[in-house]
Amino acid sequence: MTAKVLDKQFVVPFILITSLFALWGFANDITNPMVAVFQTVMEIPASEAALVQFAFYGGYGTMAIPAALFVSRYSYKSGILLGLALYAVGAFLFYPAALYQEFTFFLLSLYILTFGLAFLETTANPYILSMGDQATATRRLNLAQSFNPLGSITGMFVASQIVLTNLESDKRDAAGNLIFAGLDATQKAAVRAHDLIEIRDPYLVLGGVVLLMFIIIGLYKMPKTKIEGTDKIPFLTAVKKLYANVKYREGVIAQVFYVGVQIMCWTFIIQYAERLGFTKAEAQNYNIVAMAIFICSRFISTYLMKYLKPAVMLTLFGLGGFFAILGVMFIDGIGGLYCLVLTSGFMSLMFPTIYGLALHGLKEESTLGAAGLVMAIVGGALMPPLQGMIIDQGTVMGMPAVNMSFVLPLICFVVISIYGYRVWKILK
Repeated sequence: MTAKVLDKQFVVPFILITSLFALWGFANDITNPMVAVFQTVMEIPASEAALVQFAFYGGYGTMAIPAALFVSRYSYKSGILLGLALYAVGAFLFYPAALYQEFTFFLLSLYILTFGLAFLETTANPYILSMGDQATATRRLNLAQSFNPLGSITGMFVASQIVLTNLESDKRDAAGNLIFAGLDATQKAAVRAHDLIEIRDPYLVLGGVVLLMFIIIGLYKMPKTKIEGTDKIPFLTAVKKLYANVKYREGVIAQVFYVGVQIMCWTFIIQYAERLGFTKAEAQNYNIVAMAIFICSRFISTYLMKYLKPAVMLTLFGLGGFFAILGVMFIDGIGGLYCLVLTSGFMSLMFPTIYGLALHGLKEESTLGAAGLVMAIVGGALMPPLQGMIIDQGTVMGMPAVNMSFVLPLICFVVISIYGYRVWKILK
């Protein structure tokens, strides 16, 4: 008899927890284009603007282990509620950040916001895995993760249609040059104040939605799962067991590189398109198309896992991403942009598949294991500033620096493909 993906008792909890995947997807992808926005409105280089991602994804690296320890001591529900509270606080801090017009204040707000996301991801992912038979755990997580890009595409749409289109700093003259660059200090200050309010308002609305979810989940009685009900394991014992597990250890490394490639491709698509003459709002529309491809590919790949092993699909998709990035680097024009959009289709299954493969077979150490995989999201903090430094060079080896900066995503796909192959052939 084939194991069910989801039992009846977990349907409502699954829906509630899956909605959180959309919530952090929204935060991720309304934030990605802010790198280009802050670069213009605050008049800073790409490498400094990329500190937005350093702050955003650095929060995961800081708070993942504390979140795991908290959840281990209390419960999945407690971890989720604390995560939602921190998420809301970070979102509401955008109000004073815009008021004082301080870039560092925005970074602090994002850092605190992602404290909440670290709690949510450390808690929600293993909770979904534990909602039923372990044989269907990876499929179940892929299904839940399929709703993450729905939040992401909503965040992209809000960024494109509500934020980017209303930015005064992105207005251009007939020749296509930014008008903002030629304004005097007083005029620039007025434009900056206007644009920072445009950035602020969606985060305030988001904070209100997060508070609503806090109330709903707080009032609902969430069932305990088998893993949640197991005996607690000492921290150092769990660390030793995880480190000795090659599949888990290498899975954390693969996840670092996956999150890095995702954030680089979705952040710097705007700079890539701007070099071709597109405005930020137009460039963000390509990001929306990329996310639509990502969503479709996620559902298709989840279905195909009925027939193909997850590790096989991870390997093949990693190779597909590798060849797409070669096109991004060496096709100088709209074709390269199309390759960058296509890359999202290959990235679609990677996060939940690496996550599920790495955690498969873990028992009482699974909560700490989940934290290690959430800490791996720090790859999104470390790699974008490096890519920004390459972009700031203007040209590299006679090629546009924006194009050549995608050598970093190229390396990431190599690492991911190797992990998929090792799980498939060597570690099975």
